[in-house]
Amino acid sequence: MISYIKGKLIEIHSESIVVETGGIGIEIYVPAALSLPDTGDEIIIYTYFKVSEDAMSLYGFLSRQDLDMFKQVISVSGIGPKGGLAILSTLSPDELRTAILTEDVKTVSKAQGIGAKTAKRLILDLKDKIDMHKLLKENNVSEPSKSEDGSKEFEVIEALYSLGYSTSDAARAVREIDISKDMKVEDILKLALKKLAVF
Repeated sequence: MISYIKGKLIEIHSESIVVETGGIGIEIYVPAALSLPDTGDEIIIYTYFKVSEDAMSLYGFLSRQDLDMFKQVISVSGIGPKGGLAILSTLSPDELRTAILTEDVKTVSKAQGIGAKTAKRLILDLKDKIDMHKLLKENNVSEPSKSEDGSKEFEVIEALYSLGYSTSDAARAVREIDISKDMKVEDILKLALKKLAVF
């Protein structure tokens, strides 16, 4: 089992990269949205090794947390590594977690090759597997999120969870808010607290 690969980034393609280590160039499939260093720089890629009848493939991510999210996604029936990569090429891990927690089928369905039926199955299978205790350690609620859109909702869910609300209630409250791009996290949080007051 290959846990990670450390080496020099040689090539960057639309769906994969080539990393040279020990004099060997290894092709690794990566999400399209991955923030990569420049070619020639050293890189560490955490990998998932897939063996099929006609090929052996490596899928890579810049953190173990992102790799764990990928493994959760492909554990869902009907979603293979290519489907998992398509989802994480369309949504960041934070955006995907938010979509799962808020049962947002439409957002998950944006990924290429993922229809509404598969999106519903993914949400159903994973919504109870997201460990909020672990996520709160990995994400500092007081810090602004690096990405937009879905991460705002995710920050609010984290904040509500840290205040003692259940994950399901927090996600439900956030889902009921009509969130615009210019809304601040603080404003969304206030509206969510109002929603929770009448649950």
